[in-house]
Amino acid sequence: MRRVLVAVLVLGLLALSLPVSAQEAKVFGVYSDKHSPDNHYIPSGWMGDYGDIRMNDQSSILPHSGATCIEFTYTAKKSQGQGWAGVRWQNPANNWGSRKGGFDLTGMNKLTFWARGAKGGEIIEKFIVGGIKGTYADSTEVAIGPLELTDTWKQYTINLTGKDLSYISGGFGWVTNADLNPQGATFYLDDIKFEVDISMRPEAKKREEMPFYVYRDAASIKNHYIASGWMGDYGDIKLDKASKERPQSGDTCIKITYSAKATQGAGWAGIYWQNPANNWGEKEGGFDLSNATKLTFWARGEKGGERIEEIKVGGIMGDYPDSDAASIGPVILTPEWQQYTIDLNGKDLSYISGGFCWVTNVDVNPEGATFYFDEIKYE
Repeated sequence: MRRVLVAVLVLGLLALSLPVSAQEAKVFGVYSDKHSPDNHYIPSGWMGDYGDIRMNDQSSILPHSGATCIEFTYTAKKSQGQGWAGVRWQNPANNWGSRKGGFDLTGMNKLTFWARGAKGGEIIEKFIVGGIKGTYADSTEVAIGPLELTDTWKQYTINLTGKDLSYISGGFGWVTNADLNPQGATFYLDDIKFEVDISMRPEAKKREEMPFYVYRDAASIKNHYIASGWMGDYGDIKLDKASKERPQSGDTCIKITYSAKATQGAGWAGIYWQNPANNWGEKEGGFDLSNATKLTFWARGEKGGERIEEIKVGGIMGDYPDSDAASIGPVILTPEWQQYTIDLNGKDLSYISGGFCWVTNVDVNPEGATFYFDEIKYE
């Protein structure tokens, strides 16, 4: 009898030491209630303008379930000069891939969470599973967004079917920015958990409906690319994504100032609008824009005569290259708004992570140039 009890005890201890997938768990919690033993990650990875974030992880203001939920207040004051902020739930705390940790979540195929805004209309740029780099990198990264919250609780799902979840130290995260929330935002999260759902199927990249915006207005949820790919003499560029200087339509436009000082010694500069941000083809992203036959945009120069050498769609290379590319140029701007078109007929637009790009140089703008873009969209 004693041997049987010892064997049972040993088997129980072994089961506790096995990865989650081996235990055939159906639910694996990130947050359910403050101090819950089911919480397996810590919201320790504060990013960007971390000084703009306040967190209360035991808020009692109308939790979705249980006694508490998490309240975040984002002030959008750009305390660290970044213009964006976010938080990642990590294991162990403050682990950016320098230490071994995380969990084997093989067998799970979705993450669900509940969210609401304090007023409604708060926009979260993206919610994330995985994506931590470093020596001990997460085995996958999946994101959804942007999402506009309502003032009532709503459940959201990140589909993880077919993803490698064998090592996840960044269990959950959110990112937003000052452009989307110029007045800041207060929002709530609750019941964040990984689950098994036998009805889930892998998400196929859907053909996007037209029009499909690169830029509509600074605070628009319809913007689908990020102006993150600064190239060449990037120190010569100033970018204002919310300029109110005579927008072509809406409340804002994009203002770009190019100094032509050759700060990095390249003699040229440009910006790619990318998805996801800073993606030079090393990670999956982009959109299927096969329904588009053209890209249109409005542009003007501050004085007139400013010359943009090339304005481009696609063309990003790497492990996940864009499926095609098209461009126009050179374009010589006038001081009044003018609409331009890039013809996309016959182009393979099934995967476009580089949604829009401009390039100019010192030779054609020796005194520099200030110019504006607005209403950039696929049609």
